[in-house]
Amino acid sequence: MPNGWRRLAALAALAGAALLAAGCTSSSALGTNAPDGTIIAVGAENEYADVIQQVGGKYVQVSAIMSNPGTDPHTFEASASVGRLVNAAQLVVQNGLGYDTFMDSIERAVPDSGRRTIVVQQLLGLPDSTPNPHLWYDPATMPKVASAIAEDLAAIQPEHAAYFKANARTFTSSLQAWINAIGSFKQQYPGTPVATTEPVADYLLQALGADNKTPWAFQADVMNGTDPSAQDVALERSLFTQRKVKAFLYNQQVTDSLTESFISLARANHIPVVGVYETMPEPGYHYQSWMLAEVRDLQKAVASHVSSEHL
Repeated sequence: MPNGWRRLAALAALAGAALLAAGCTSSSALGTNAPDGTIIAVGAENEYADVIQQVGGKYVQVSAIMSNPGTDPHTFEASASVGRLVNAAQLVVQNGLGYDTFMDSIERAVPDSGRRTIVVQQLLGLPDSTPNPHLWYDPATMPKVASAIAEDLAAIQPEHAAYFKANARTFTSSLQAWINAIGSFKQQYPGTPVATTEPVADYLLQALGADNKTPWAFQADVMNGTDPSAQDVALERSLFTQRKVKAFLYNQQVTDSLTESFISLARANHIPVVGVYETMPEPGYHYQSWMLAEVRDLQKAVASHVSSEHL
């Protein structure tokens, strides 16, 4: 991963165990054990794997590489079993923007001219300098991803093209409840001031019309595992002590002493706390219900002063 992207390098040694604990499909379930006529697919993050499954339906067997909500995704390093998963895949969907560079290494190690790869960064036409990699929180992202998945699946199995494309349309239509919730929040609570630890949900906050008072430099430092400046820490503290925000959103998957201190400060000043996730919570959620739950939790925080630190 690029320099500065994440702390706690020691956690990388645990990545293989974390992958298994997360319930990811094992490599033996792919390859020769896949039913005849089934497309083998991999999502680097489980939110992308979920969309592959919804679009591919009965014609795909999908595995997710990163799916443990108790693990910091940025510290992930691929094990040999991950390599086998990717190398067996006919379709791979990954995020890009330095978020899952381990995928690039695996794909380069075993190039396969028949493997189709969707890099969401490239699909959206985003430069490498794009500062926030959490693309799945942008409401405009997944419809494009679903359409691209349908196109690639149709290229692999042309006889099922209509099925894949119909499923992609159904998926996009199913996002409407989330889109409506975003519109309702934006209308009812325009310009709602909030604080964050890092930019996990920033794209969603922008769509909601919220006003993120946390300095970008602070968010980037926390995301990159570096110490924020004393000035930015003081400014962040003032958002709570002076009650300048209506809610505090933090990355539920990545906490440290600094994050915990701000959670405590928010609670002490009666500011509701909302946990947001980098990988889709499992079980019980699909991409649509996960995103809708995040909006509803923020609305509960703003409207009823209710904290929702866990989904």
